[in-house]
Amino acid sequence: MNHWRQLFSRLGLAVLAIVSVSSCNGDAPPAPEGEGPAIIAGGERLQLLRDRGQLLCGVSGELPGFSFVDSNGNYAGMDVDICRAVAAAVFDDPNAVEYRNLNAKERFLALQTGEVDILSRNTTNTMSRSTSLGLRFAPVVFYDGQAVMVKRDSGIQAITDLKDKSICMQTGTTTEQNFTDQMRKLNLTFTPVIFEDVNTVFAAYAEGRCDAITSDRSQLVSRQQVLPDPANHEILDQVLSKEPLAPAVTINDPTWGNLVEWVIYALINAEELGITQANVNEQRQSQDPTIRRFLGSEGELGQTIGLTNDFVVRTIKHVGNYGEIYDRNLGEDTPLKLERGQNNLWTQGGLLYSPPFR
Repeated sequence: MNHWRQLFSRLGLAVLAIVSVSSCNGDAPPAPEGEGPAIIAGGERLQLLRDRGQLLCGVSGELPGFSFVDSNGNYAGMDVDICRAVAAAVFDDPNAVEYRNLNAKERFLALQTGEVDILSRNTTNTMSRSTSLGLRFAPVVFYDGQAVMVKRDSGIQAITDLKDKSICMQTGTTTEQNFTDQMRKLNLTFTPVIFEDVNTVFAAYAEGRCDAITSDRSQLVSRQQVLPDPANHEILDQVLSKEPLAPAVTINDPTWGNLVEWVIYALINAEELGITQANVNEQRQSQDPTIRRFLGSEGELGQTIGLTNDFVVRTIKHVGNYGEIYDRNLGEDTPLKLERGQNNLWTQGGLLYSPPFR
């Protein structure tokens, strides 16, 4: 737990110092006319990775629980583990990853131009991003929703209490649009206090320059930990929007897109089948045809996405299944203590569901 305490302390100073950081919701303009995503022939991205010997992964690097750098200089978090899972599947080495911190404005361009192979940066899958930016979103790895945080002594208990209040938010983001739409539907006026940099937004809230702050709930929970007197803040229950967070690749290499997609599905399916880091090797001896096919003991599913047939074994052995990743980064034994809720398996009342491996 020491790396969490050190990280929160360091981030707390960063917030108050108003340093630069990326946003979970910010949109980047599409590539200039005539400059779409770098064209990659089918399967060429995977060969580029193999020639390079590592995966280039775009992350935030500033959001505890999703992607951040600990006191030893190591990246950790759910978004980081997604990249580690892909690297494990490709190289049998979860550490064959180079992380690149990207802010909200540069993240999509970095993916379009091939600066990174995958964007794993708490990014919301929206129609406009899928249709106008040349992106292919992988399966959702975290179902989120926008919320509002206020000081406990503010007297604000619901969205309707925000009438004529000042609200801190990041400009040019879905956060700004979602909140404006909600207040418009309620016919309520408010004063937006907007900044381009997300750290500036949270610093302004901490300094009392606004009555409330709005962002994805997961980001509010994470950032609450580094505010002065965290217990003096609370997140309202109301959910303002749907924010399905998912990794993304470009649309122009279907083989690479399929690989990333099915590695993520493997994390989900492994949890459903009860396959963990601790028992994956034992499970390879199972006579259950579903498990044998899934782990590559029979069949050739791995080859269809350019990998060895035991790619699932590689992935789970090094990184664990989805539940293990969630618990390690966001669960009850972490400072965030995020209940899984809709991020549970479909068999447990959640939204996570993998197509069959057959």
